[in-house]
Amino acid sequence: MPALSERTLGFTDSVIRRMTRISMEYDAVNLSQGFPDFDPPRAILDRLAEVSNEDFHQYSITWGAQNFREALAEKQARFMGRPIDPNGEIVVTCGSTEAMMAAMMSVVNPGDKVIVFSPFYENYGADAILSGAQPIYVPLHPPAFDFSVDELEAAFRQHPKALILCNPSNPSGKVFTRAELQVIADLAQRYDAFVITDEVYEHIVYAPHEHVYFATLPGMWERTLSCSSLSKTYSITGWRLGYIIAPPQIIDVAKKVHDFLTVGAAAPLQEAAVTGLRFDDAYYAQLAATYTAKRDLFLRGLDDLAIAHTDPQGAYYVLLDISEFGFESDLEFCEVLARDVGVGAVPGSSFFREPVNHLIRLHFAKRDDTLYDALNRLEHLRKRIKPRKV
Repeated sequence: MPALSERTLGFTDSVIRRMTRISMEYDAVNLSQGFPDFDPPRAILDRLAEVSNEDFHQYSITWGAQNFREALAEKQARFMGRPIDPNGEIVVTCGSTEAMMAAMMSVVNPGDKVIVFSPFYENYGADAILSGAQPIYVPLHPPAFDFSVDELEAAFRQHPKALILCNPSNPSGKVFTRAELQVIADLAQRYDAFVITDEVYEHIVYAPHEHVYFATLPGMWERTLSCSSLSKTYSITGWRLGYIIAPPQIIDVAKKVHDFLTVGAAAPLQEAAVTGLRFDDAYYAQLAATYTAKRDLFLRGLDDLAIAHTDPQGAYYVLLDISEFGFESDLEFCEVLARDVGVGAVPGSSFFREPVNHLIRLHFAKRDDTLYDALNRLEHLRKRIKPRKV
């Protein structure tokens, strides 16, 4: 038999999705994979019910239904503060996962280099490798997850084709300041690189922090591919509706990549989601308030249990420090946590390029009673998981 492709030799299955399966096996509260256990907005669900009896069951336009792109352009233009052409500057994808892959394949050639901040969402390194590119990892230093300008410029001196920027960041919860983003922008222009952003948590930011759209920085519209999705904003992670916003010359290429990857996003779901895209600003203010309350509830509970953790500025993840338990493998710790304590988490090592094994990621995009259930189970953490001898 001929040999299989070598692209995935260094891959495992998704550790995040694996921990969901382990959570289900042990009936654990699943705080690993980042999806809510509460319903999307009623207006979107009501429209979905109507759509099922209407004529939206065949392919839409490959790069997105016209009314979906128009509603998306209007909404994003409002928040980004610049006009967006729904016909020339948007391509609708099957979730932000495809958006990131299509963006990467639109600008990267085999052999190019791509900068990835570490810790990072596990798909980014894989996206680079699947595109034939070589990742260059630049550390974000805890606890604030700041980057060193010198380390970042050293990466740019290797002449990467692009940098991937997740803001707000998964898993650290970091929200990059305007000054930090300007440093990245200056380096991208100096070394002639693209920036591919993942801004899926753009509306989940905690005061006093603010989200700055990278493409709005001076000189960056021309070299930024802004990727996002509706998954987190409208609690519809299973609908897989994502998008890329970029200048027409980039979108023309992204349309072709997207067409041959997936043809198009689901037509009936696009039609139903238009309702959400037309929500007024009060919806997004309430979304931030809701997640602020969930963050405060969960972090307060962790403090009461004396469990060391990060303080997320955005997104809905928190990293717990498990150093006291002395496990050499954070993956093993997470398996024991699910089995013996009944809480599902993700080992931090799946996000770090550096040898980090003392952090685990939990998320708080859950109903309050689910979070209380998880905290009640974590109350028994030290009784049920004994420290390993060092």
